[in-house]
Amino acid sequence: MKTFRGVLMLLSMSVAFAAQAQSYPSKAVRLVVPFAPGGSTDIIGRVLAQKLNEMWGQPVLVDNRAGGSTVIGTEVVAKSAPDGHTLLVTPAPFTIVPSLMQKLPYDPQKDFEPITLINTTPLVVVVHPGVPAKSIKELIALAKARPGALNYGSSGSGGSNHLAGELFNAMANVKMVHVPYKGNAPALTDLIGGHVDVVFNGLTSALPFIKSGKLRALGMTSVNRSSTLPSVPTLDEAGLKGFQAVAWNGLTAPARTPKNVIDKINADVLKVIRSPELVEKLKAEGSDAVGSSVDQYAKFLRDEIAKWNKVIKFANITGL
Repeated sequence: MKTFRGVLMLLSMSVAFAAQAQSYPSKAVRLVVPFAPGGSTDIIGRVLAQKLNEMWGQPVLVDNRAGGSTVIGTEVVAKSAPDGHTLLVTPAPFTIVPSLMQKLPYDPQKDFEPITLINTTPLVVVVHPGVPAKSIKELIALAKARPGALNYGSSGSGGSNHLAGELFNAMANVKMVHVPYKGNAPALTDLIGGHVDVVFNGLTSALPFIKSGKLRALGMTSVNRSSTLPSVPTLDEAGLKGFQAVAWNGLTAPARTPKNVIDKINADVLKVIRSPELVEKLKAEGSDAVGSSVDQYAKFLRDEIAKWNKVIKFANITGL
C-alpha cells in the first residue's frame, strides 16, 4: 500500500510540475538589467523582452537597476520569488565582482539558477601604430625586452579589459603596466594619441580606428576568430593556449526556480537567440550569438569565476 501511495505521490508531483511549466508565465515577467539604459546588455534585454512578449503573450518588461558595479540589480533578482517571473540579464561582472568585493549580499553560485549564455563579444588587442609589434608574439617579445616599459589602458580597475591585460601578463609572463581611465572612450582616445601603448578593447568601438589605420589589431581574446575580423588570429593561436577574455551576457534566475520553468525559458530563449534577426544584430555589434544549454552555462559561470579569482589574486588587485 505504501508503495502504491508513493507512486501516486510521484505522479501527482509530475503532473503539478508539468502544469506549472505549461502555465508559465502566468503574469508579467521582469528582466532586470544591472546597468543604465543604452548599453549592450540593455539592448539585448530589450530585444529579448520584445520577442518573448510576442511568444508568451504576457508583458516582458526591462527593469534597469544600475549601480554598485552591477551588485544592486543582481541582488534584486537573488531576493526575488523563485517562480521565473524575475530574471537577470547577466553580464560579465557577475563572475568578476565576487573576487573584488569581500562582502556581497548574495552568492553567485548558490543564489541563482543558470538558464543560458546569450552571446559573447571578444576583445581585440590594439596598439598604437608607433609600437614596434605587428603580432602578439612580437608584443610579448617587446614586453620581455622592456619589462615595465609598456603600458596598457583600461576603462577602470576591475573591468573586463583590465583583467584581460592582467591575464595576458600572467600567461605571457610579462609585466605591462596598467593605466586605468574613467571609461573606455578616454582610454581609446589616449591610445590613438600615443599616450598608452596597448588596449584590450571591445571590438565594436575599436573597429573604425582599425579600418582607418589609426590602430593596429594584433589578436582576438576569444577562442575562435571573429567573423568581423577573420584575418586577425586569436591569442590562443598566437601561443597563449586557452586564453579567453570576452564580454558576455547570459540569463539567470533566482535559486530554487523549478527546473521545468528553467527548461521552458531556456528552450524559448534559444529560439530568440538563434533567430536570423538577433544573430545579424549581434554580428553587426561584433558579437556572436551562443545559446547554450543550462549545464553548459553553469560550467561557463564556474570556470569564469575560478579564472578571474586567480587573475585578481595574481595581479594583487584590490577590492572595489
